[in-house]
Amino acid sequence: MVRPLILFTFLISFGSNAQEIALLKYNGGGDWYANPTSLPNLIRFCNSNINTRIKTKPVTVEPNSPDLFSYPFIHMTGHGNVVFSDSDAENLKKYLEAGGFLHIDDNYGMDQYIRKEIKKLFPNHDLVEIPSNHPIFQKPFVFSSGLPKIHEHDGKRPQAYGIFIANRLALLYTYECDLGDGWEDAEVNNDPIEVRQKALKMGANIINYIFNN
Repeated sequence: MVRPLILFTFLISFGSNAQEIALLKYNGGGDWYANPTSLPNLIRFCNSNINTRIKTKPVTVEPNSPDLFSYPFIHMTGHGNVVFSDSDAENLKKYLEAGGFLHIDDNYGMDQYIRKEIKKLFPNHDLVEIPSNHPIFQKPFVFSSGLPKIHEHDGKRPQAYGIFIANRLALLYTYECDLGDGWEDAEVNNDPIEVRQKALKMGANIINYIFNN
């Protein structure tokens, strides 16, 4: 049985130890491995700009693994189908309730699948849009209009949704934004430097929120 205390003990040790973050390897056929350079680039940006000491290579973790509880930040992305088994959903829910954080970044095409799986995690919670005055948009970089637009697909505005547990943002779902694409190496998407910087700064805000709240 996974013990939430494991995560709590890890979280309070951030000040003195190297930190690690993880990528979620999920089932269903979606490309969980998309954007392979995005997390390493975000880590380097955070270590250089917001005084984190995150290990440069993110770990890969599965949703039903007890190892999930070793990481304060889990990132999830992809373009296609997502399926959480009952054991996946139970473990992910325990992880989030124990203080963990899951960032789901729709890389275009995930939305119709992931919303059903989020509901499997929290059948009594609705995704709520996060207002632009939330701390995640305020520091260390200010995004006065909320989630920035990184890539254009359907002409829709970028939206940040969340699941809150006891007033704490535990699950962040970024939609119509493509933050992870903006974190990738410059030659992958040929984004101008100002777009990549905007994406990396928003990513740093997410990391800052987790490590300091």
